[in-house]
Amino acid sequence: MDNLTHSLVGALIGQAGLKRKTGLGMPALIFGANLPDLDAGCVVYGLENLAMRRGLTHGPIAWVVLPLLLAAFIWWFDRWQARRGTRPDDRLPVRFGWLYVLSFIGCLSHPALDWLNSYGIRLLEPFSSRWFYGDALFIVDVWIWVVAIATLTISQRREKQGRAKWNRPALVGLVAILAYINANLIITATAEAAAPQRDAIAVPVPLAFWERDLIVDTDGPIYTGYALQRWSLAGGTQPPQMLVDQPACLHPLQLTQFAPNNRELAAFLFWSRAPYIERQERDGQVIDVLRDARFTGSAGSRFQVPVPVPAEAENCLQE
Repeated sequence: MDNLTHSLVGALIGQAGLKRKTGLGMPALIFGANLPDLDAGCVVYGLENLAMRRGLTHGPIAWVVLPLLLAAFIWWFDRWQARRGTRPDDRLPVRFGWLYVLSFIGCLSHPALDWLNSYGIRLLEPFSSRWFYGDALFIVDVWIWVVAIATLTISQRREKQGRAKWNRPALVGLVAILAYINANLIITATAEAAAPQRDAIAVPVPLAFWERDLIVDTDGPIYTGYALQRWSLAGGTQPPQMLVDQPACLHPLQLTQFAPNNRELAAFLFWSRAPYIERQERDGQVIDVLRDARFTGSAGSRFQVPVPVPAEAENCLQE
C-alpha cells in the first residue's frame, strides 16, 4: 500500500489508546508502519528493483530487527533531548519495552497491508522467495484514507477538549477499515468464483472497490497471452479484452534462454505474475516488450521491458 495509508493506520492504532503506553509512542507506531519500505532505495537499479522490493525488509527477520533498531533510536533521541534540556515537560516517560512493542505492531501492520493488493509480497523472505497476493485492495485506496482521516481527526479533537472516551472514534475507524478489508476479500473471492477459468486473477481497480479486472490465461498450442474482463458486484461484465493478439511460439518464461545475462528480464520474470509479450511500434520500429497483465493502463508502462524474440518465434509472428 502507499505510505499515507501505512502512516494513517499506524496513527489510528496509536490514537486508539496505545500511544499512552509510553512517551513517543505515536512516532514509534507511525515510523514502524513505514519502516519496511527501506527497500524503496532499490529503485536506483531501475527495473532490476522488481526483484529486490517487498522481500527481505518485509520478512520475519525484519519484523524483529527493524522494530528493535527503531525503538533504540527513539529511546536515544529522548535521552539526547533530555541532556540538551529540550525534552518537552509534558512528554510521558519513555519505556523501552513499550517502544519496542509499539514499533513491532507498526512494523507488522506494513506487510499485512501490502499483502492485500495484487502487486505481491514475499512474506517469508529470506527463507522462501514465494510471492503472496491478497488481491483485495488497490494499492492506493481512497476509501481507507477518508475513514482514517475522519475518525483520526474527530478523536484528536475530543482528546484536546479533554472529553471522556476520546479514543472511541479511532477504534471505530479501525473496526470500519477491518470490515472494509474483509468485505473486499469476499468480493474478490466472489469475482474469482464467477470467472470462466479456475485460476483466474481478480485484480482490484481504483475507486470502484465493488469491481475487479478478471485476468484469464488464454494459453494454447500457439497463443500466449491473457484476456482482461471487468467484473462488477452490481452485476454484468464487459466483453473480454485480449491483451495480446499476436501468435507467439514461446512462453515468456522461455525468454531467458535467449538472453541469459539480461538482468532486467530476469528480475521482471521473477516478479511477474501474468507475463505476456506485446508487439509495439516505437519511432517507426516494431519491438517486442514483456508486460504483466496486472498492469495494463498508463501506469503499467513503468512495468515493461524489451525482450529478444528468437528467429523461429519471429517467423511464427509473421505467419
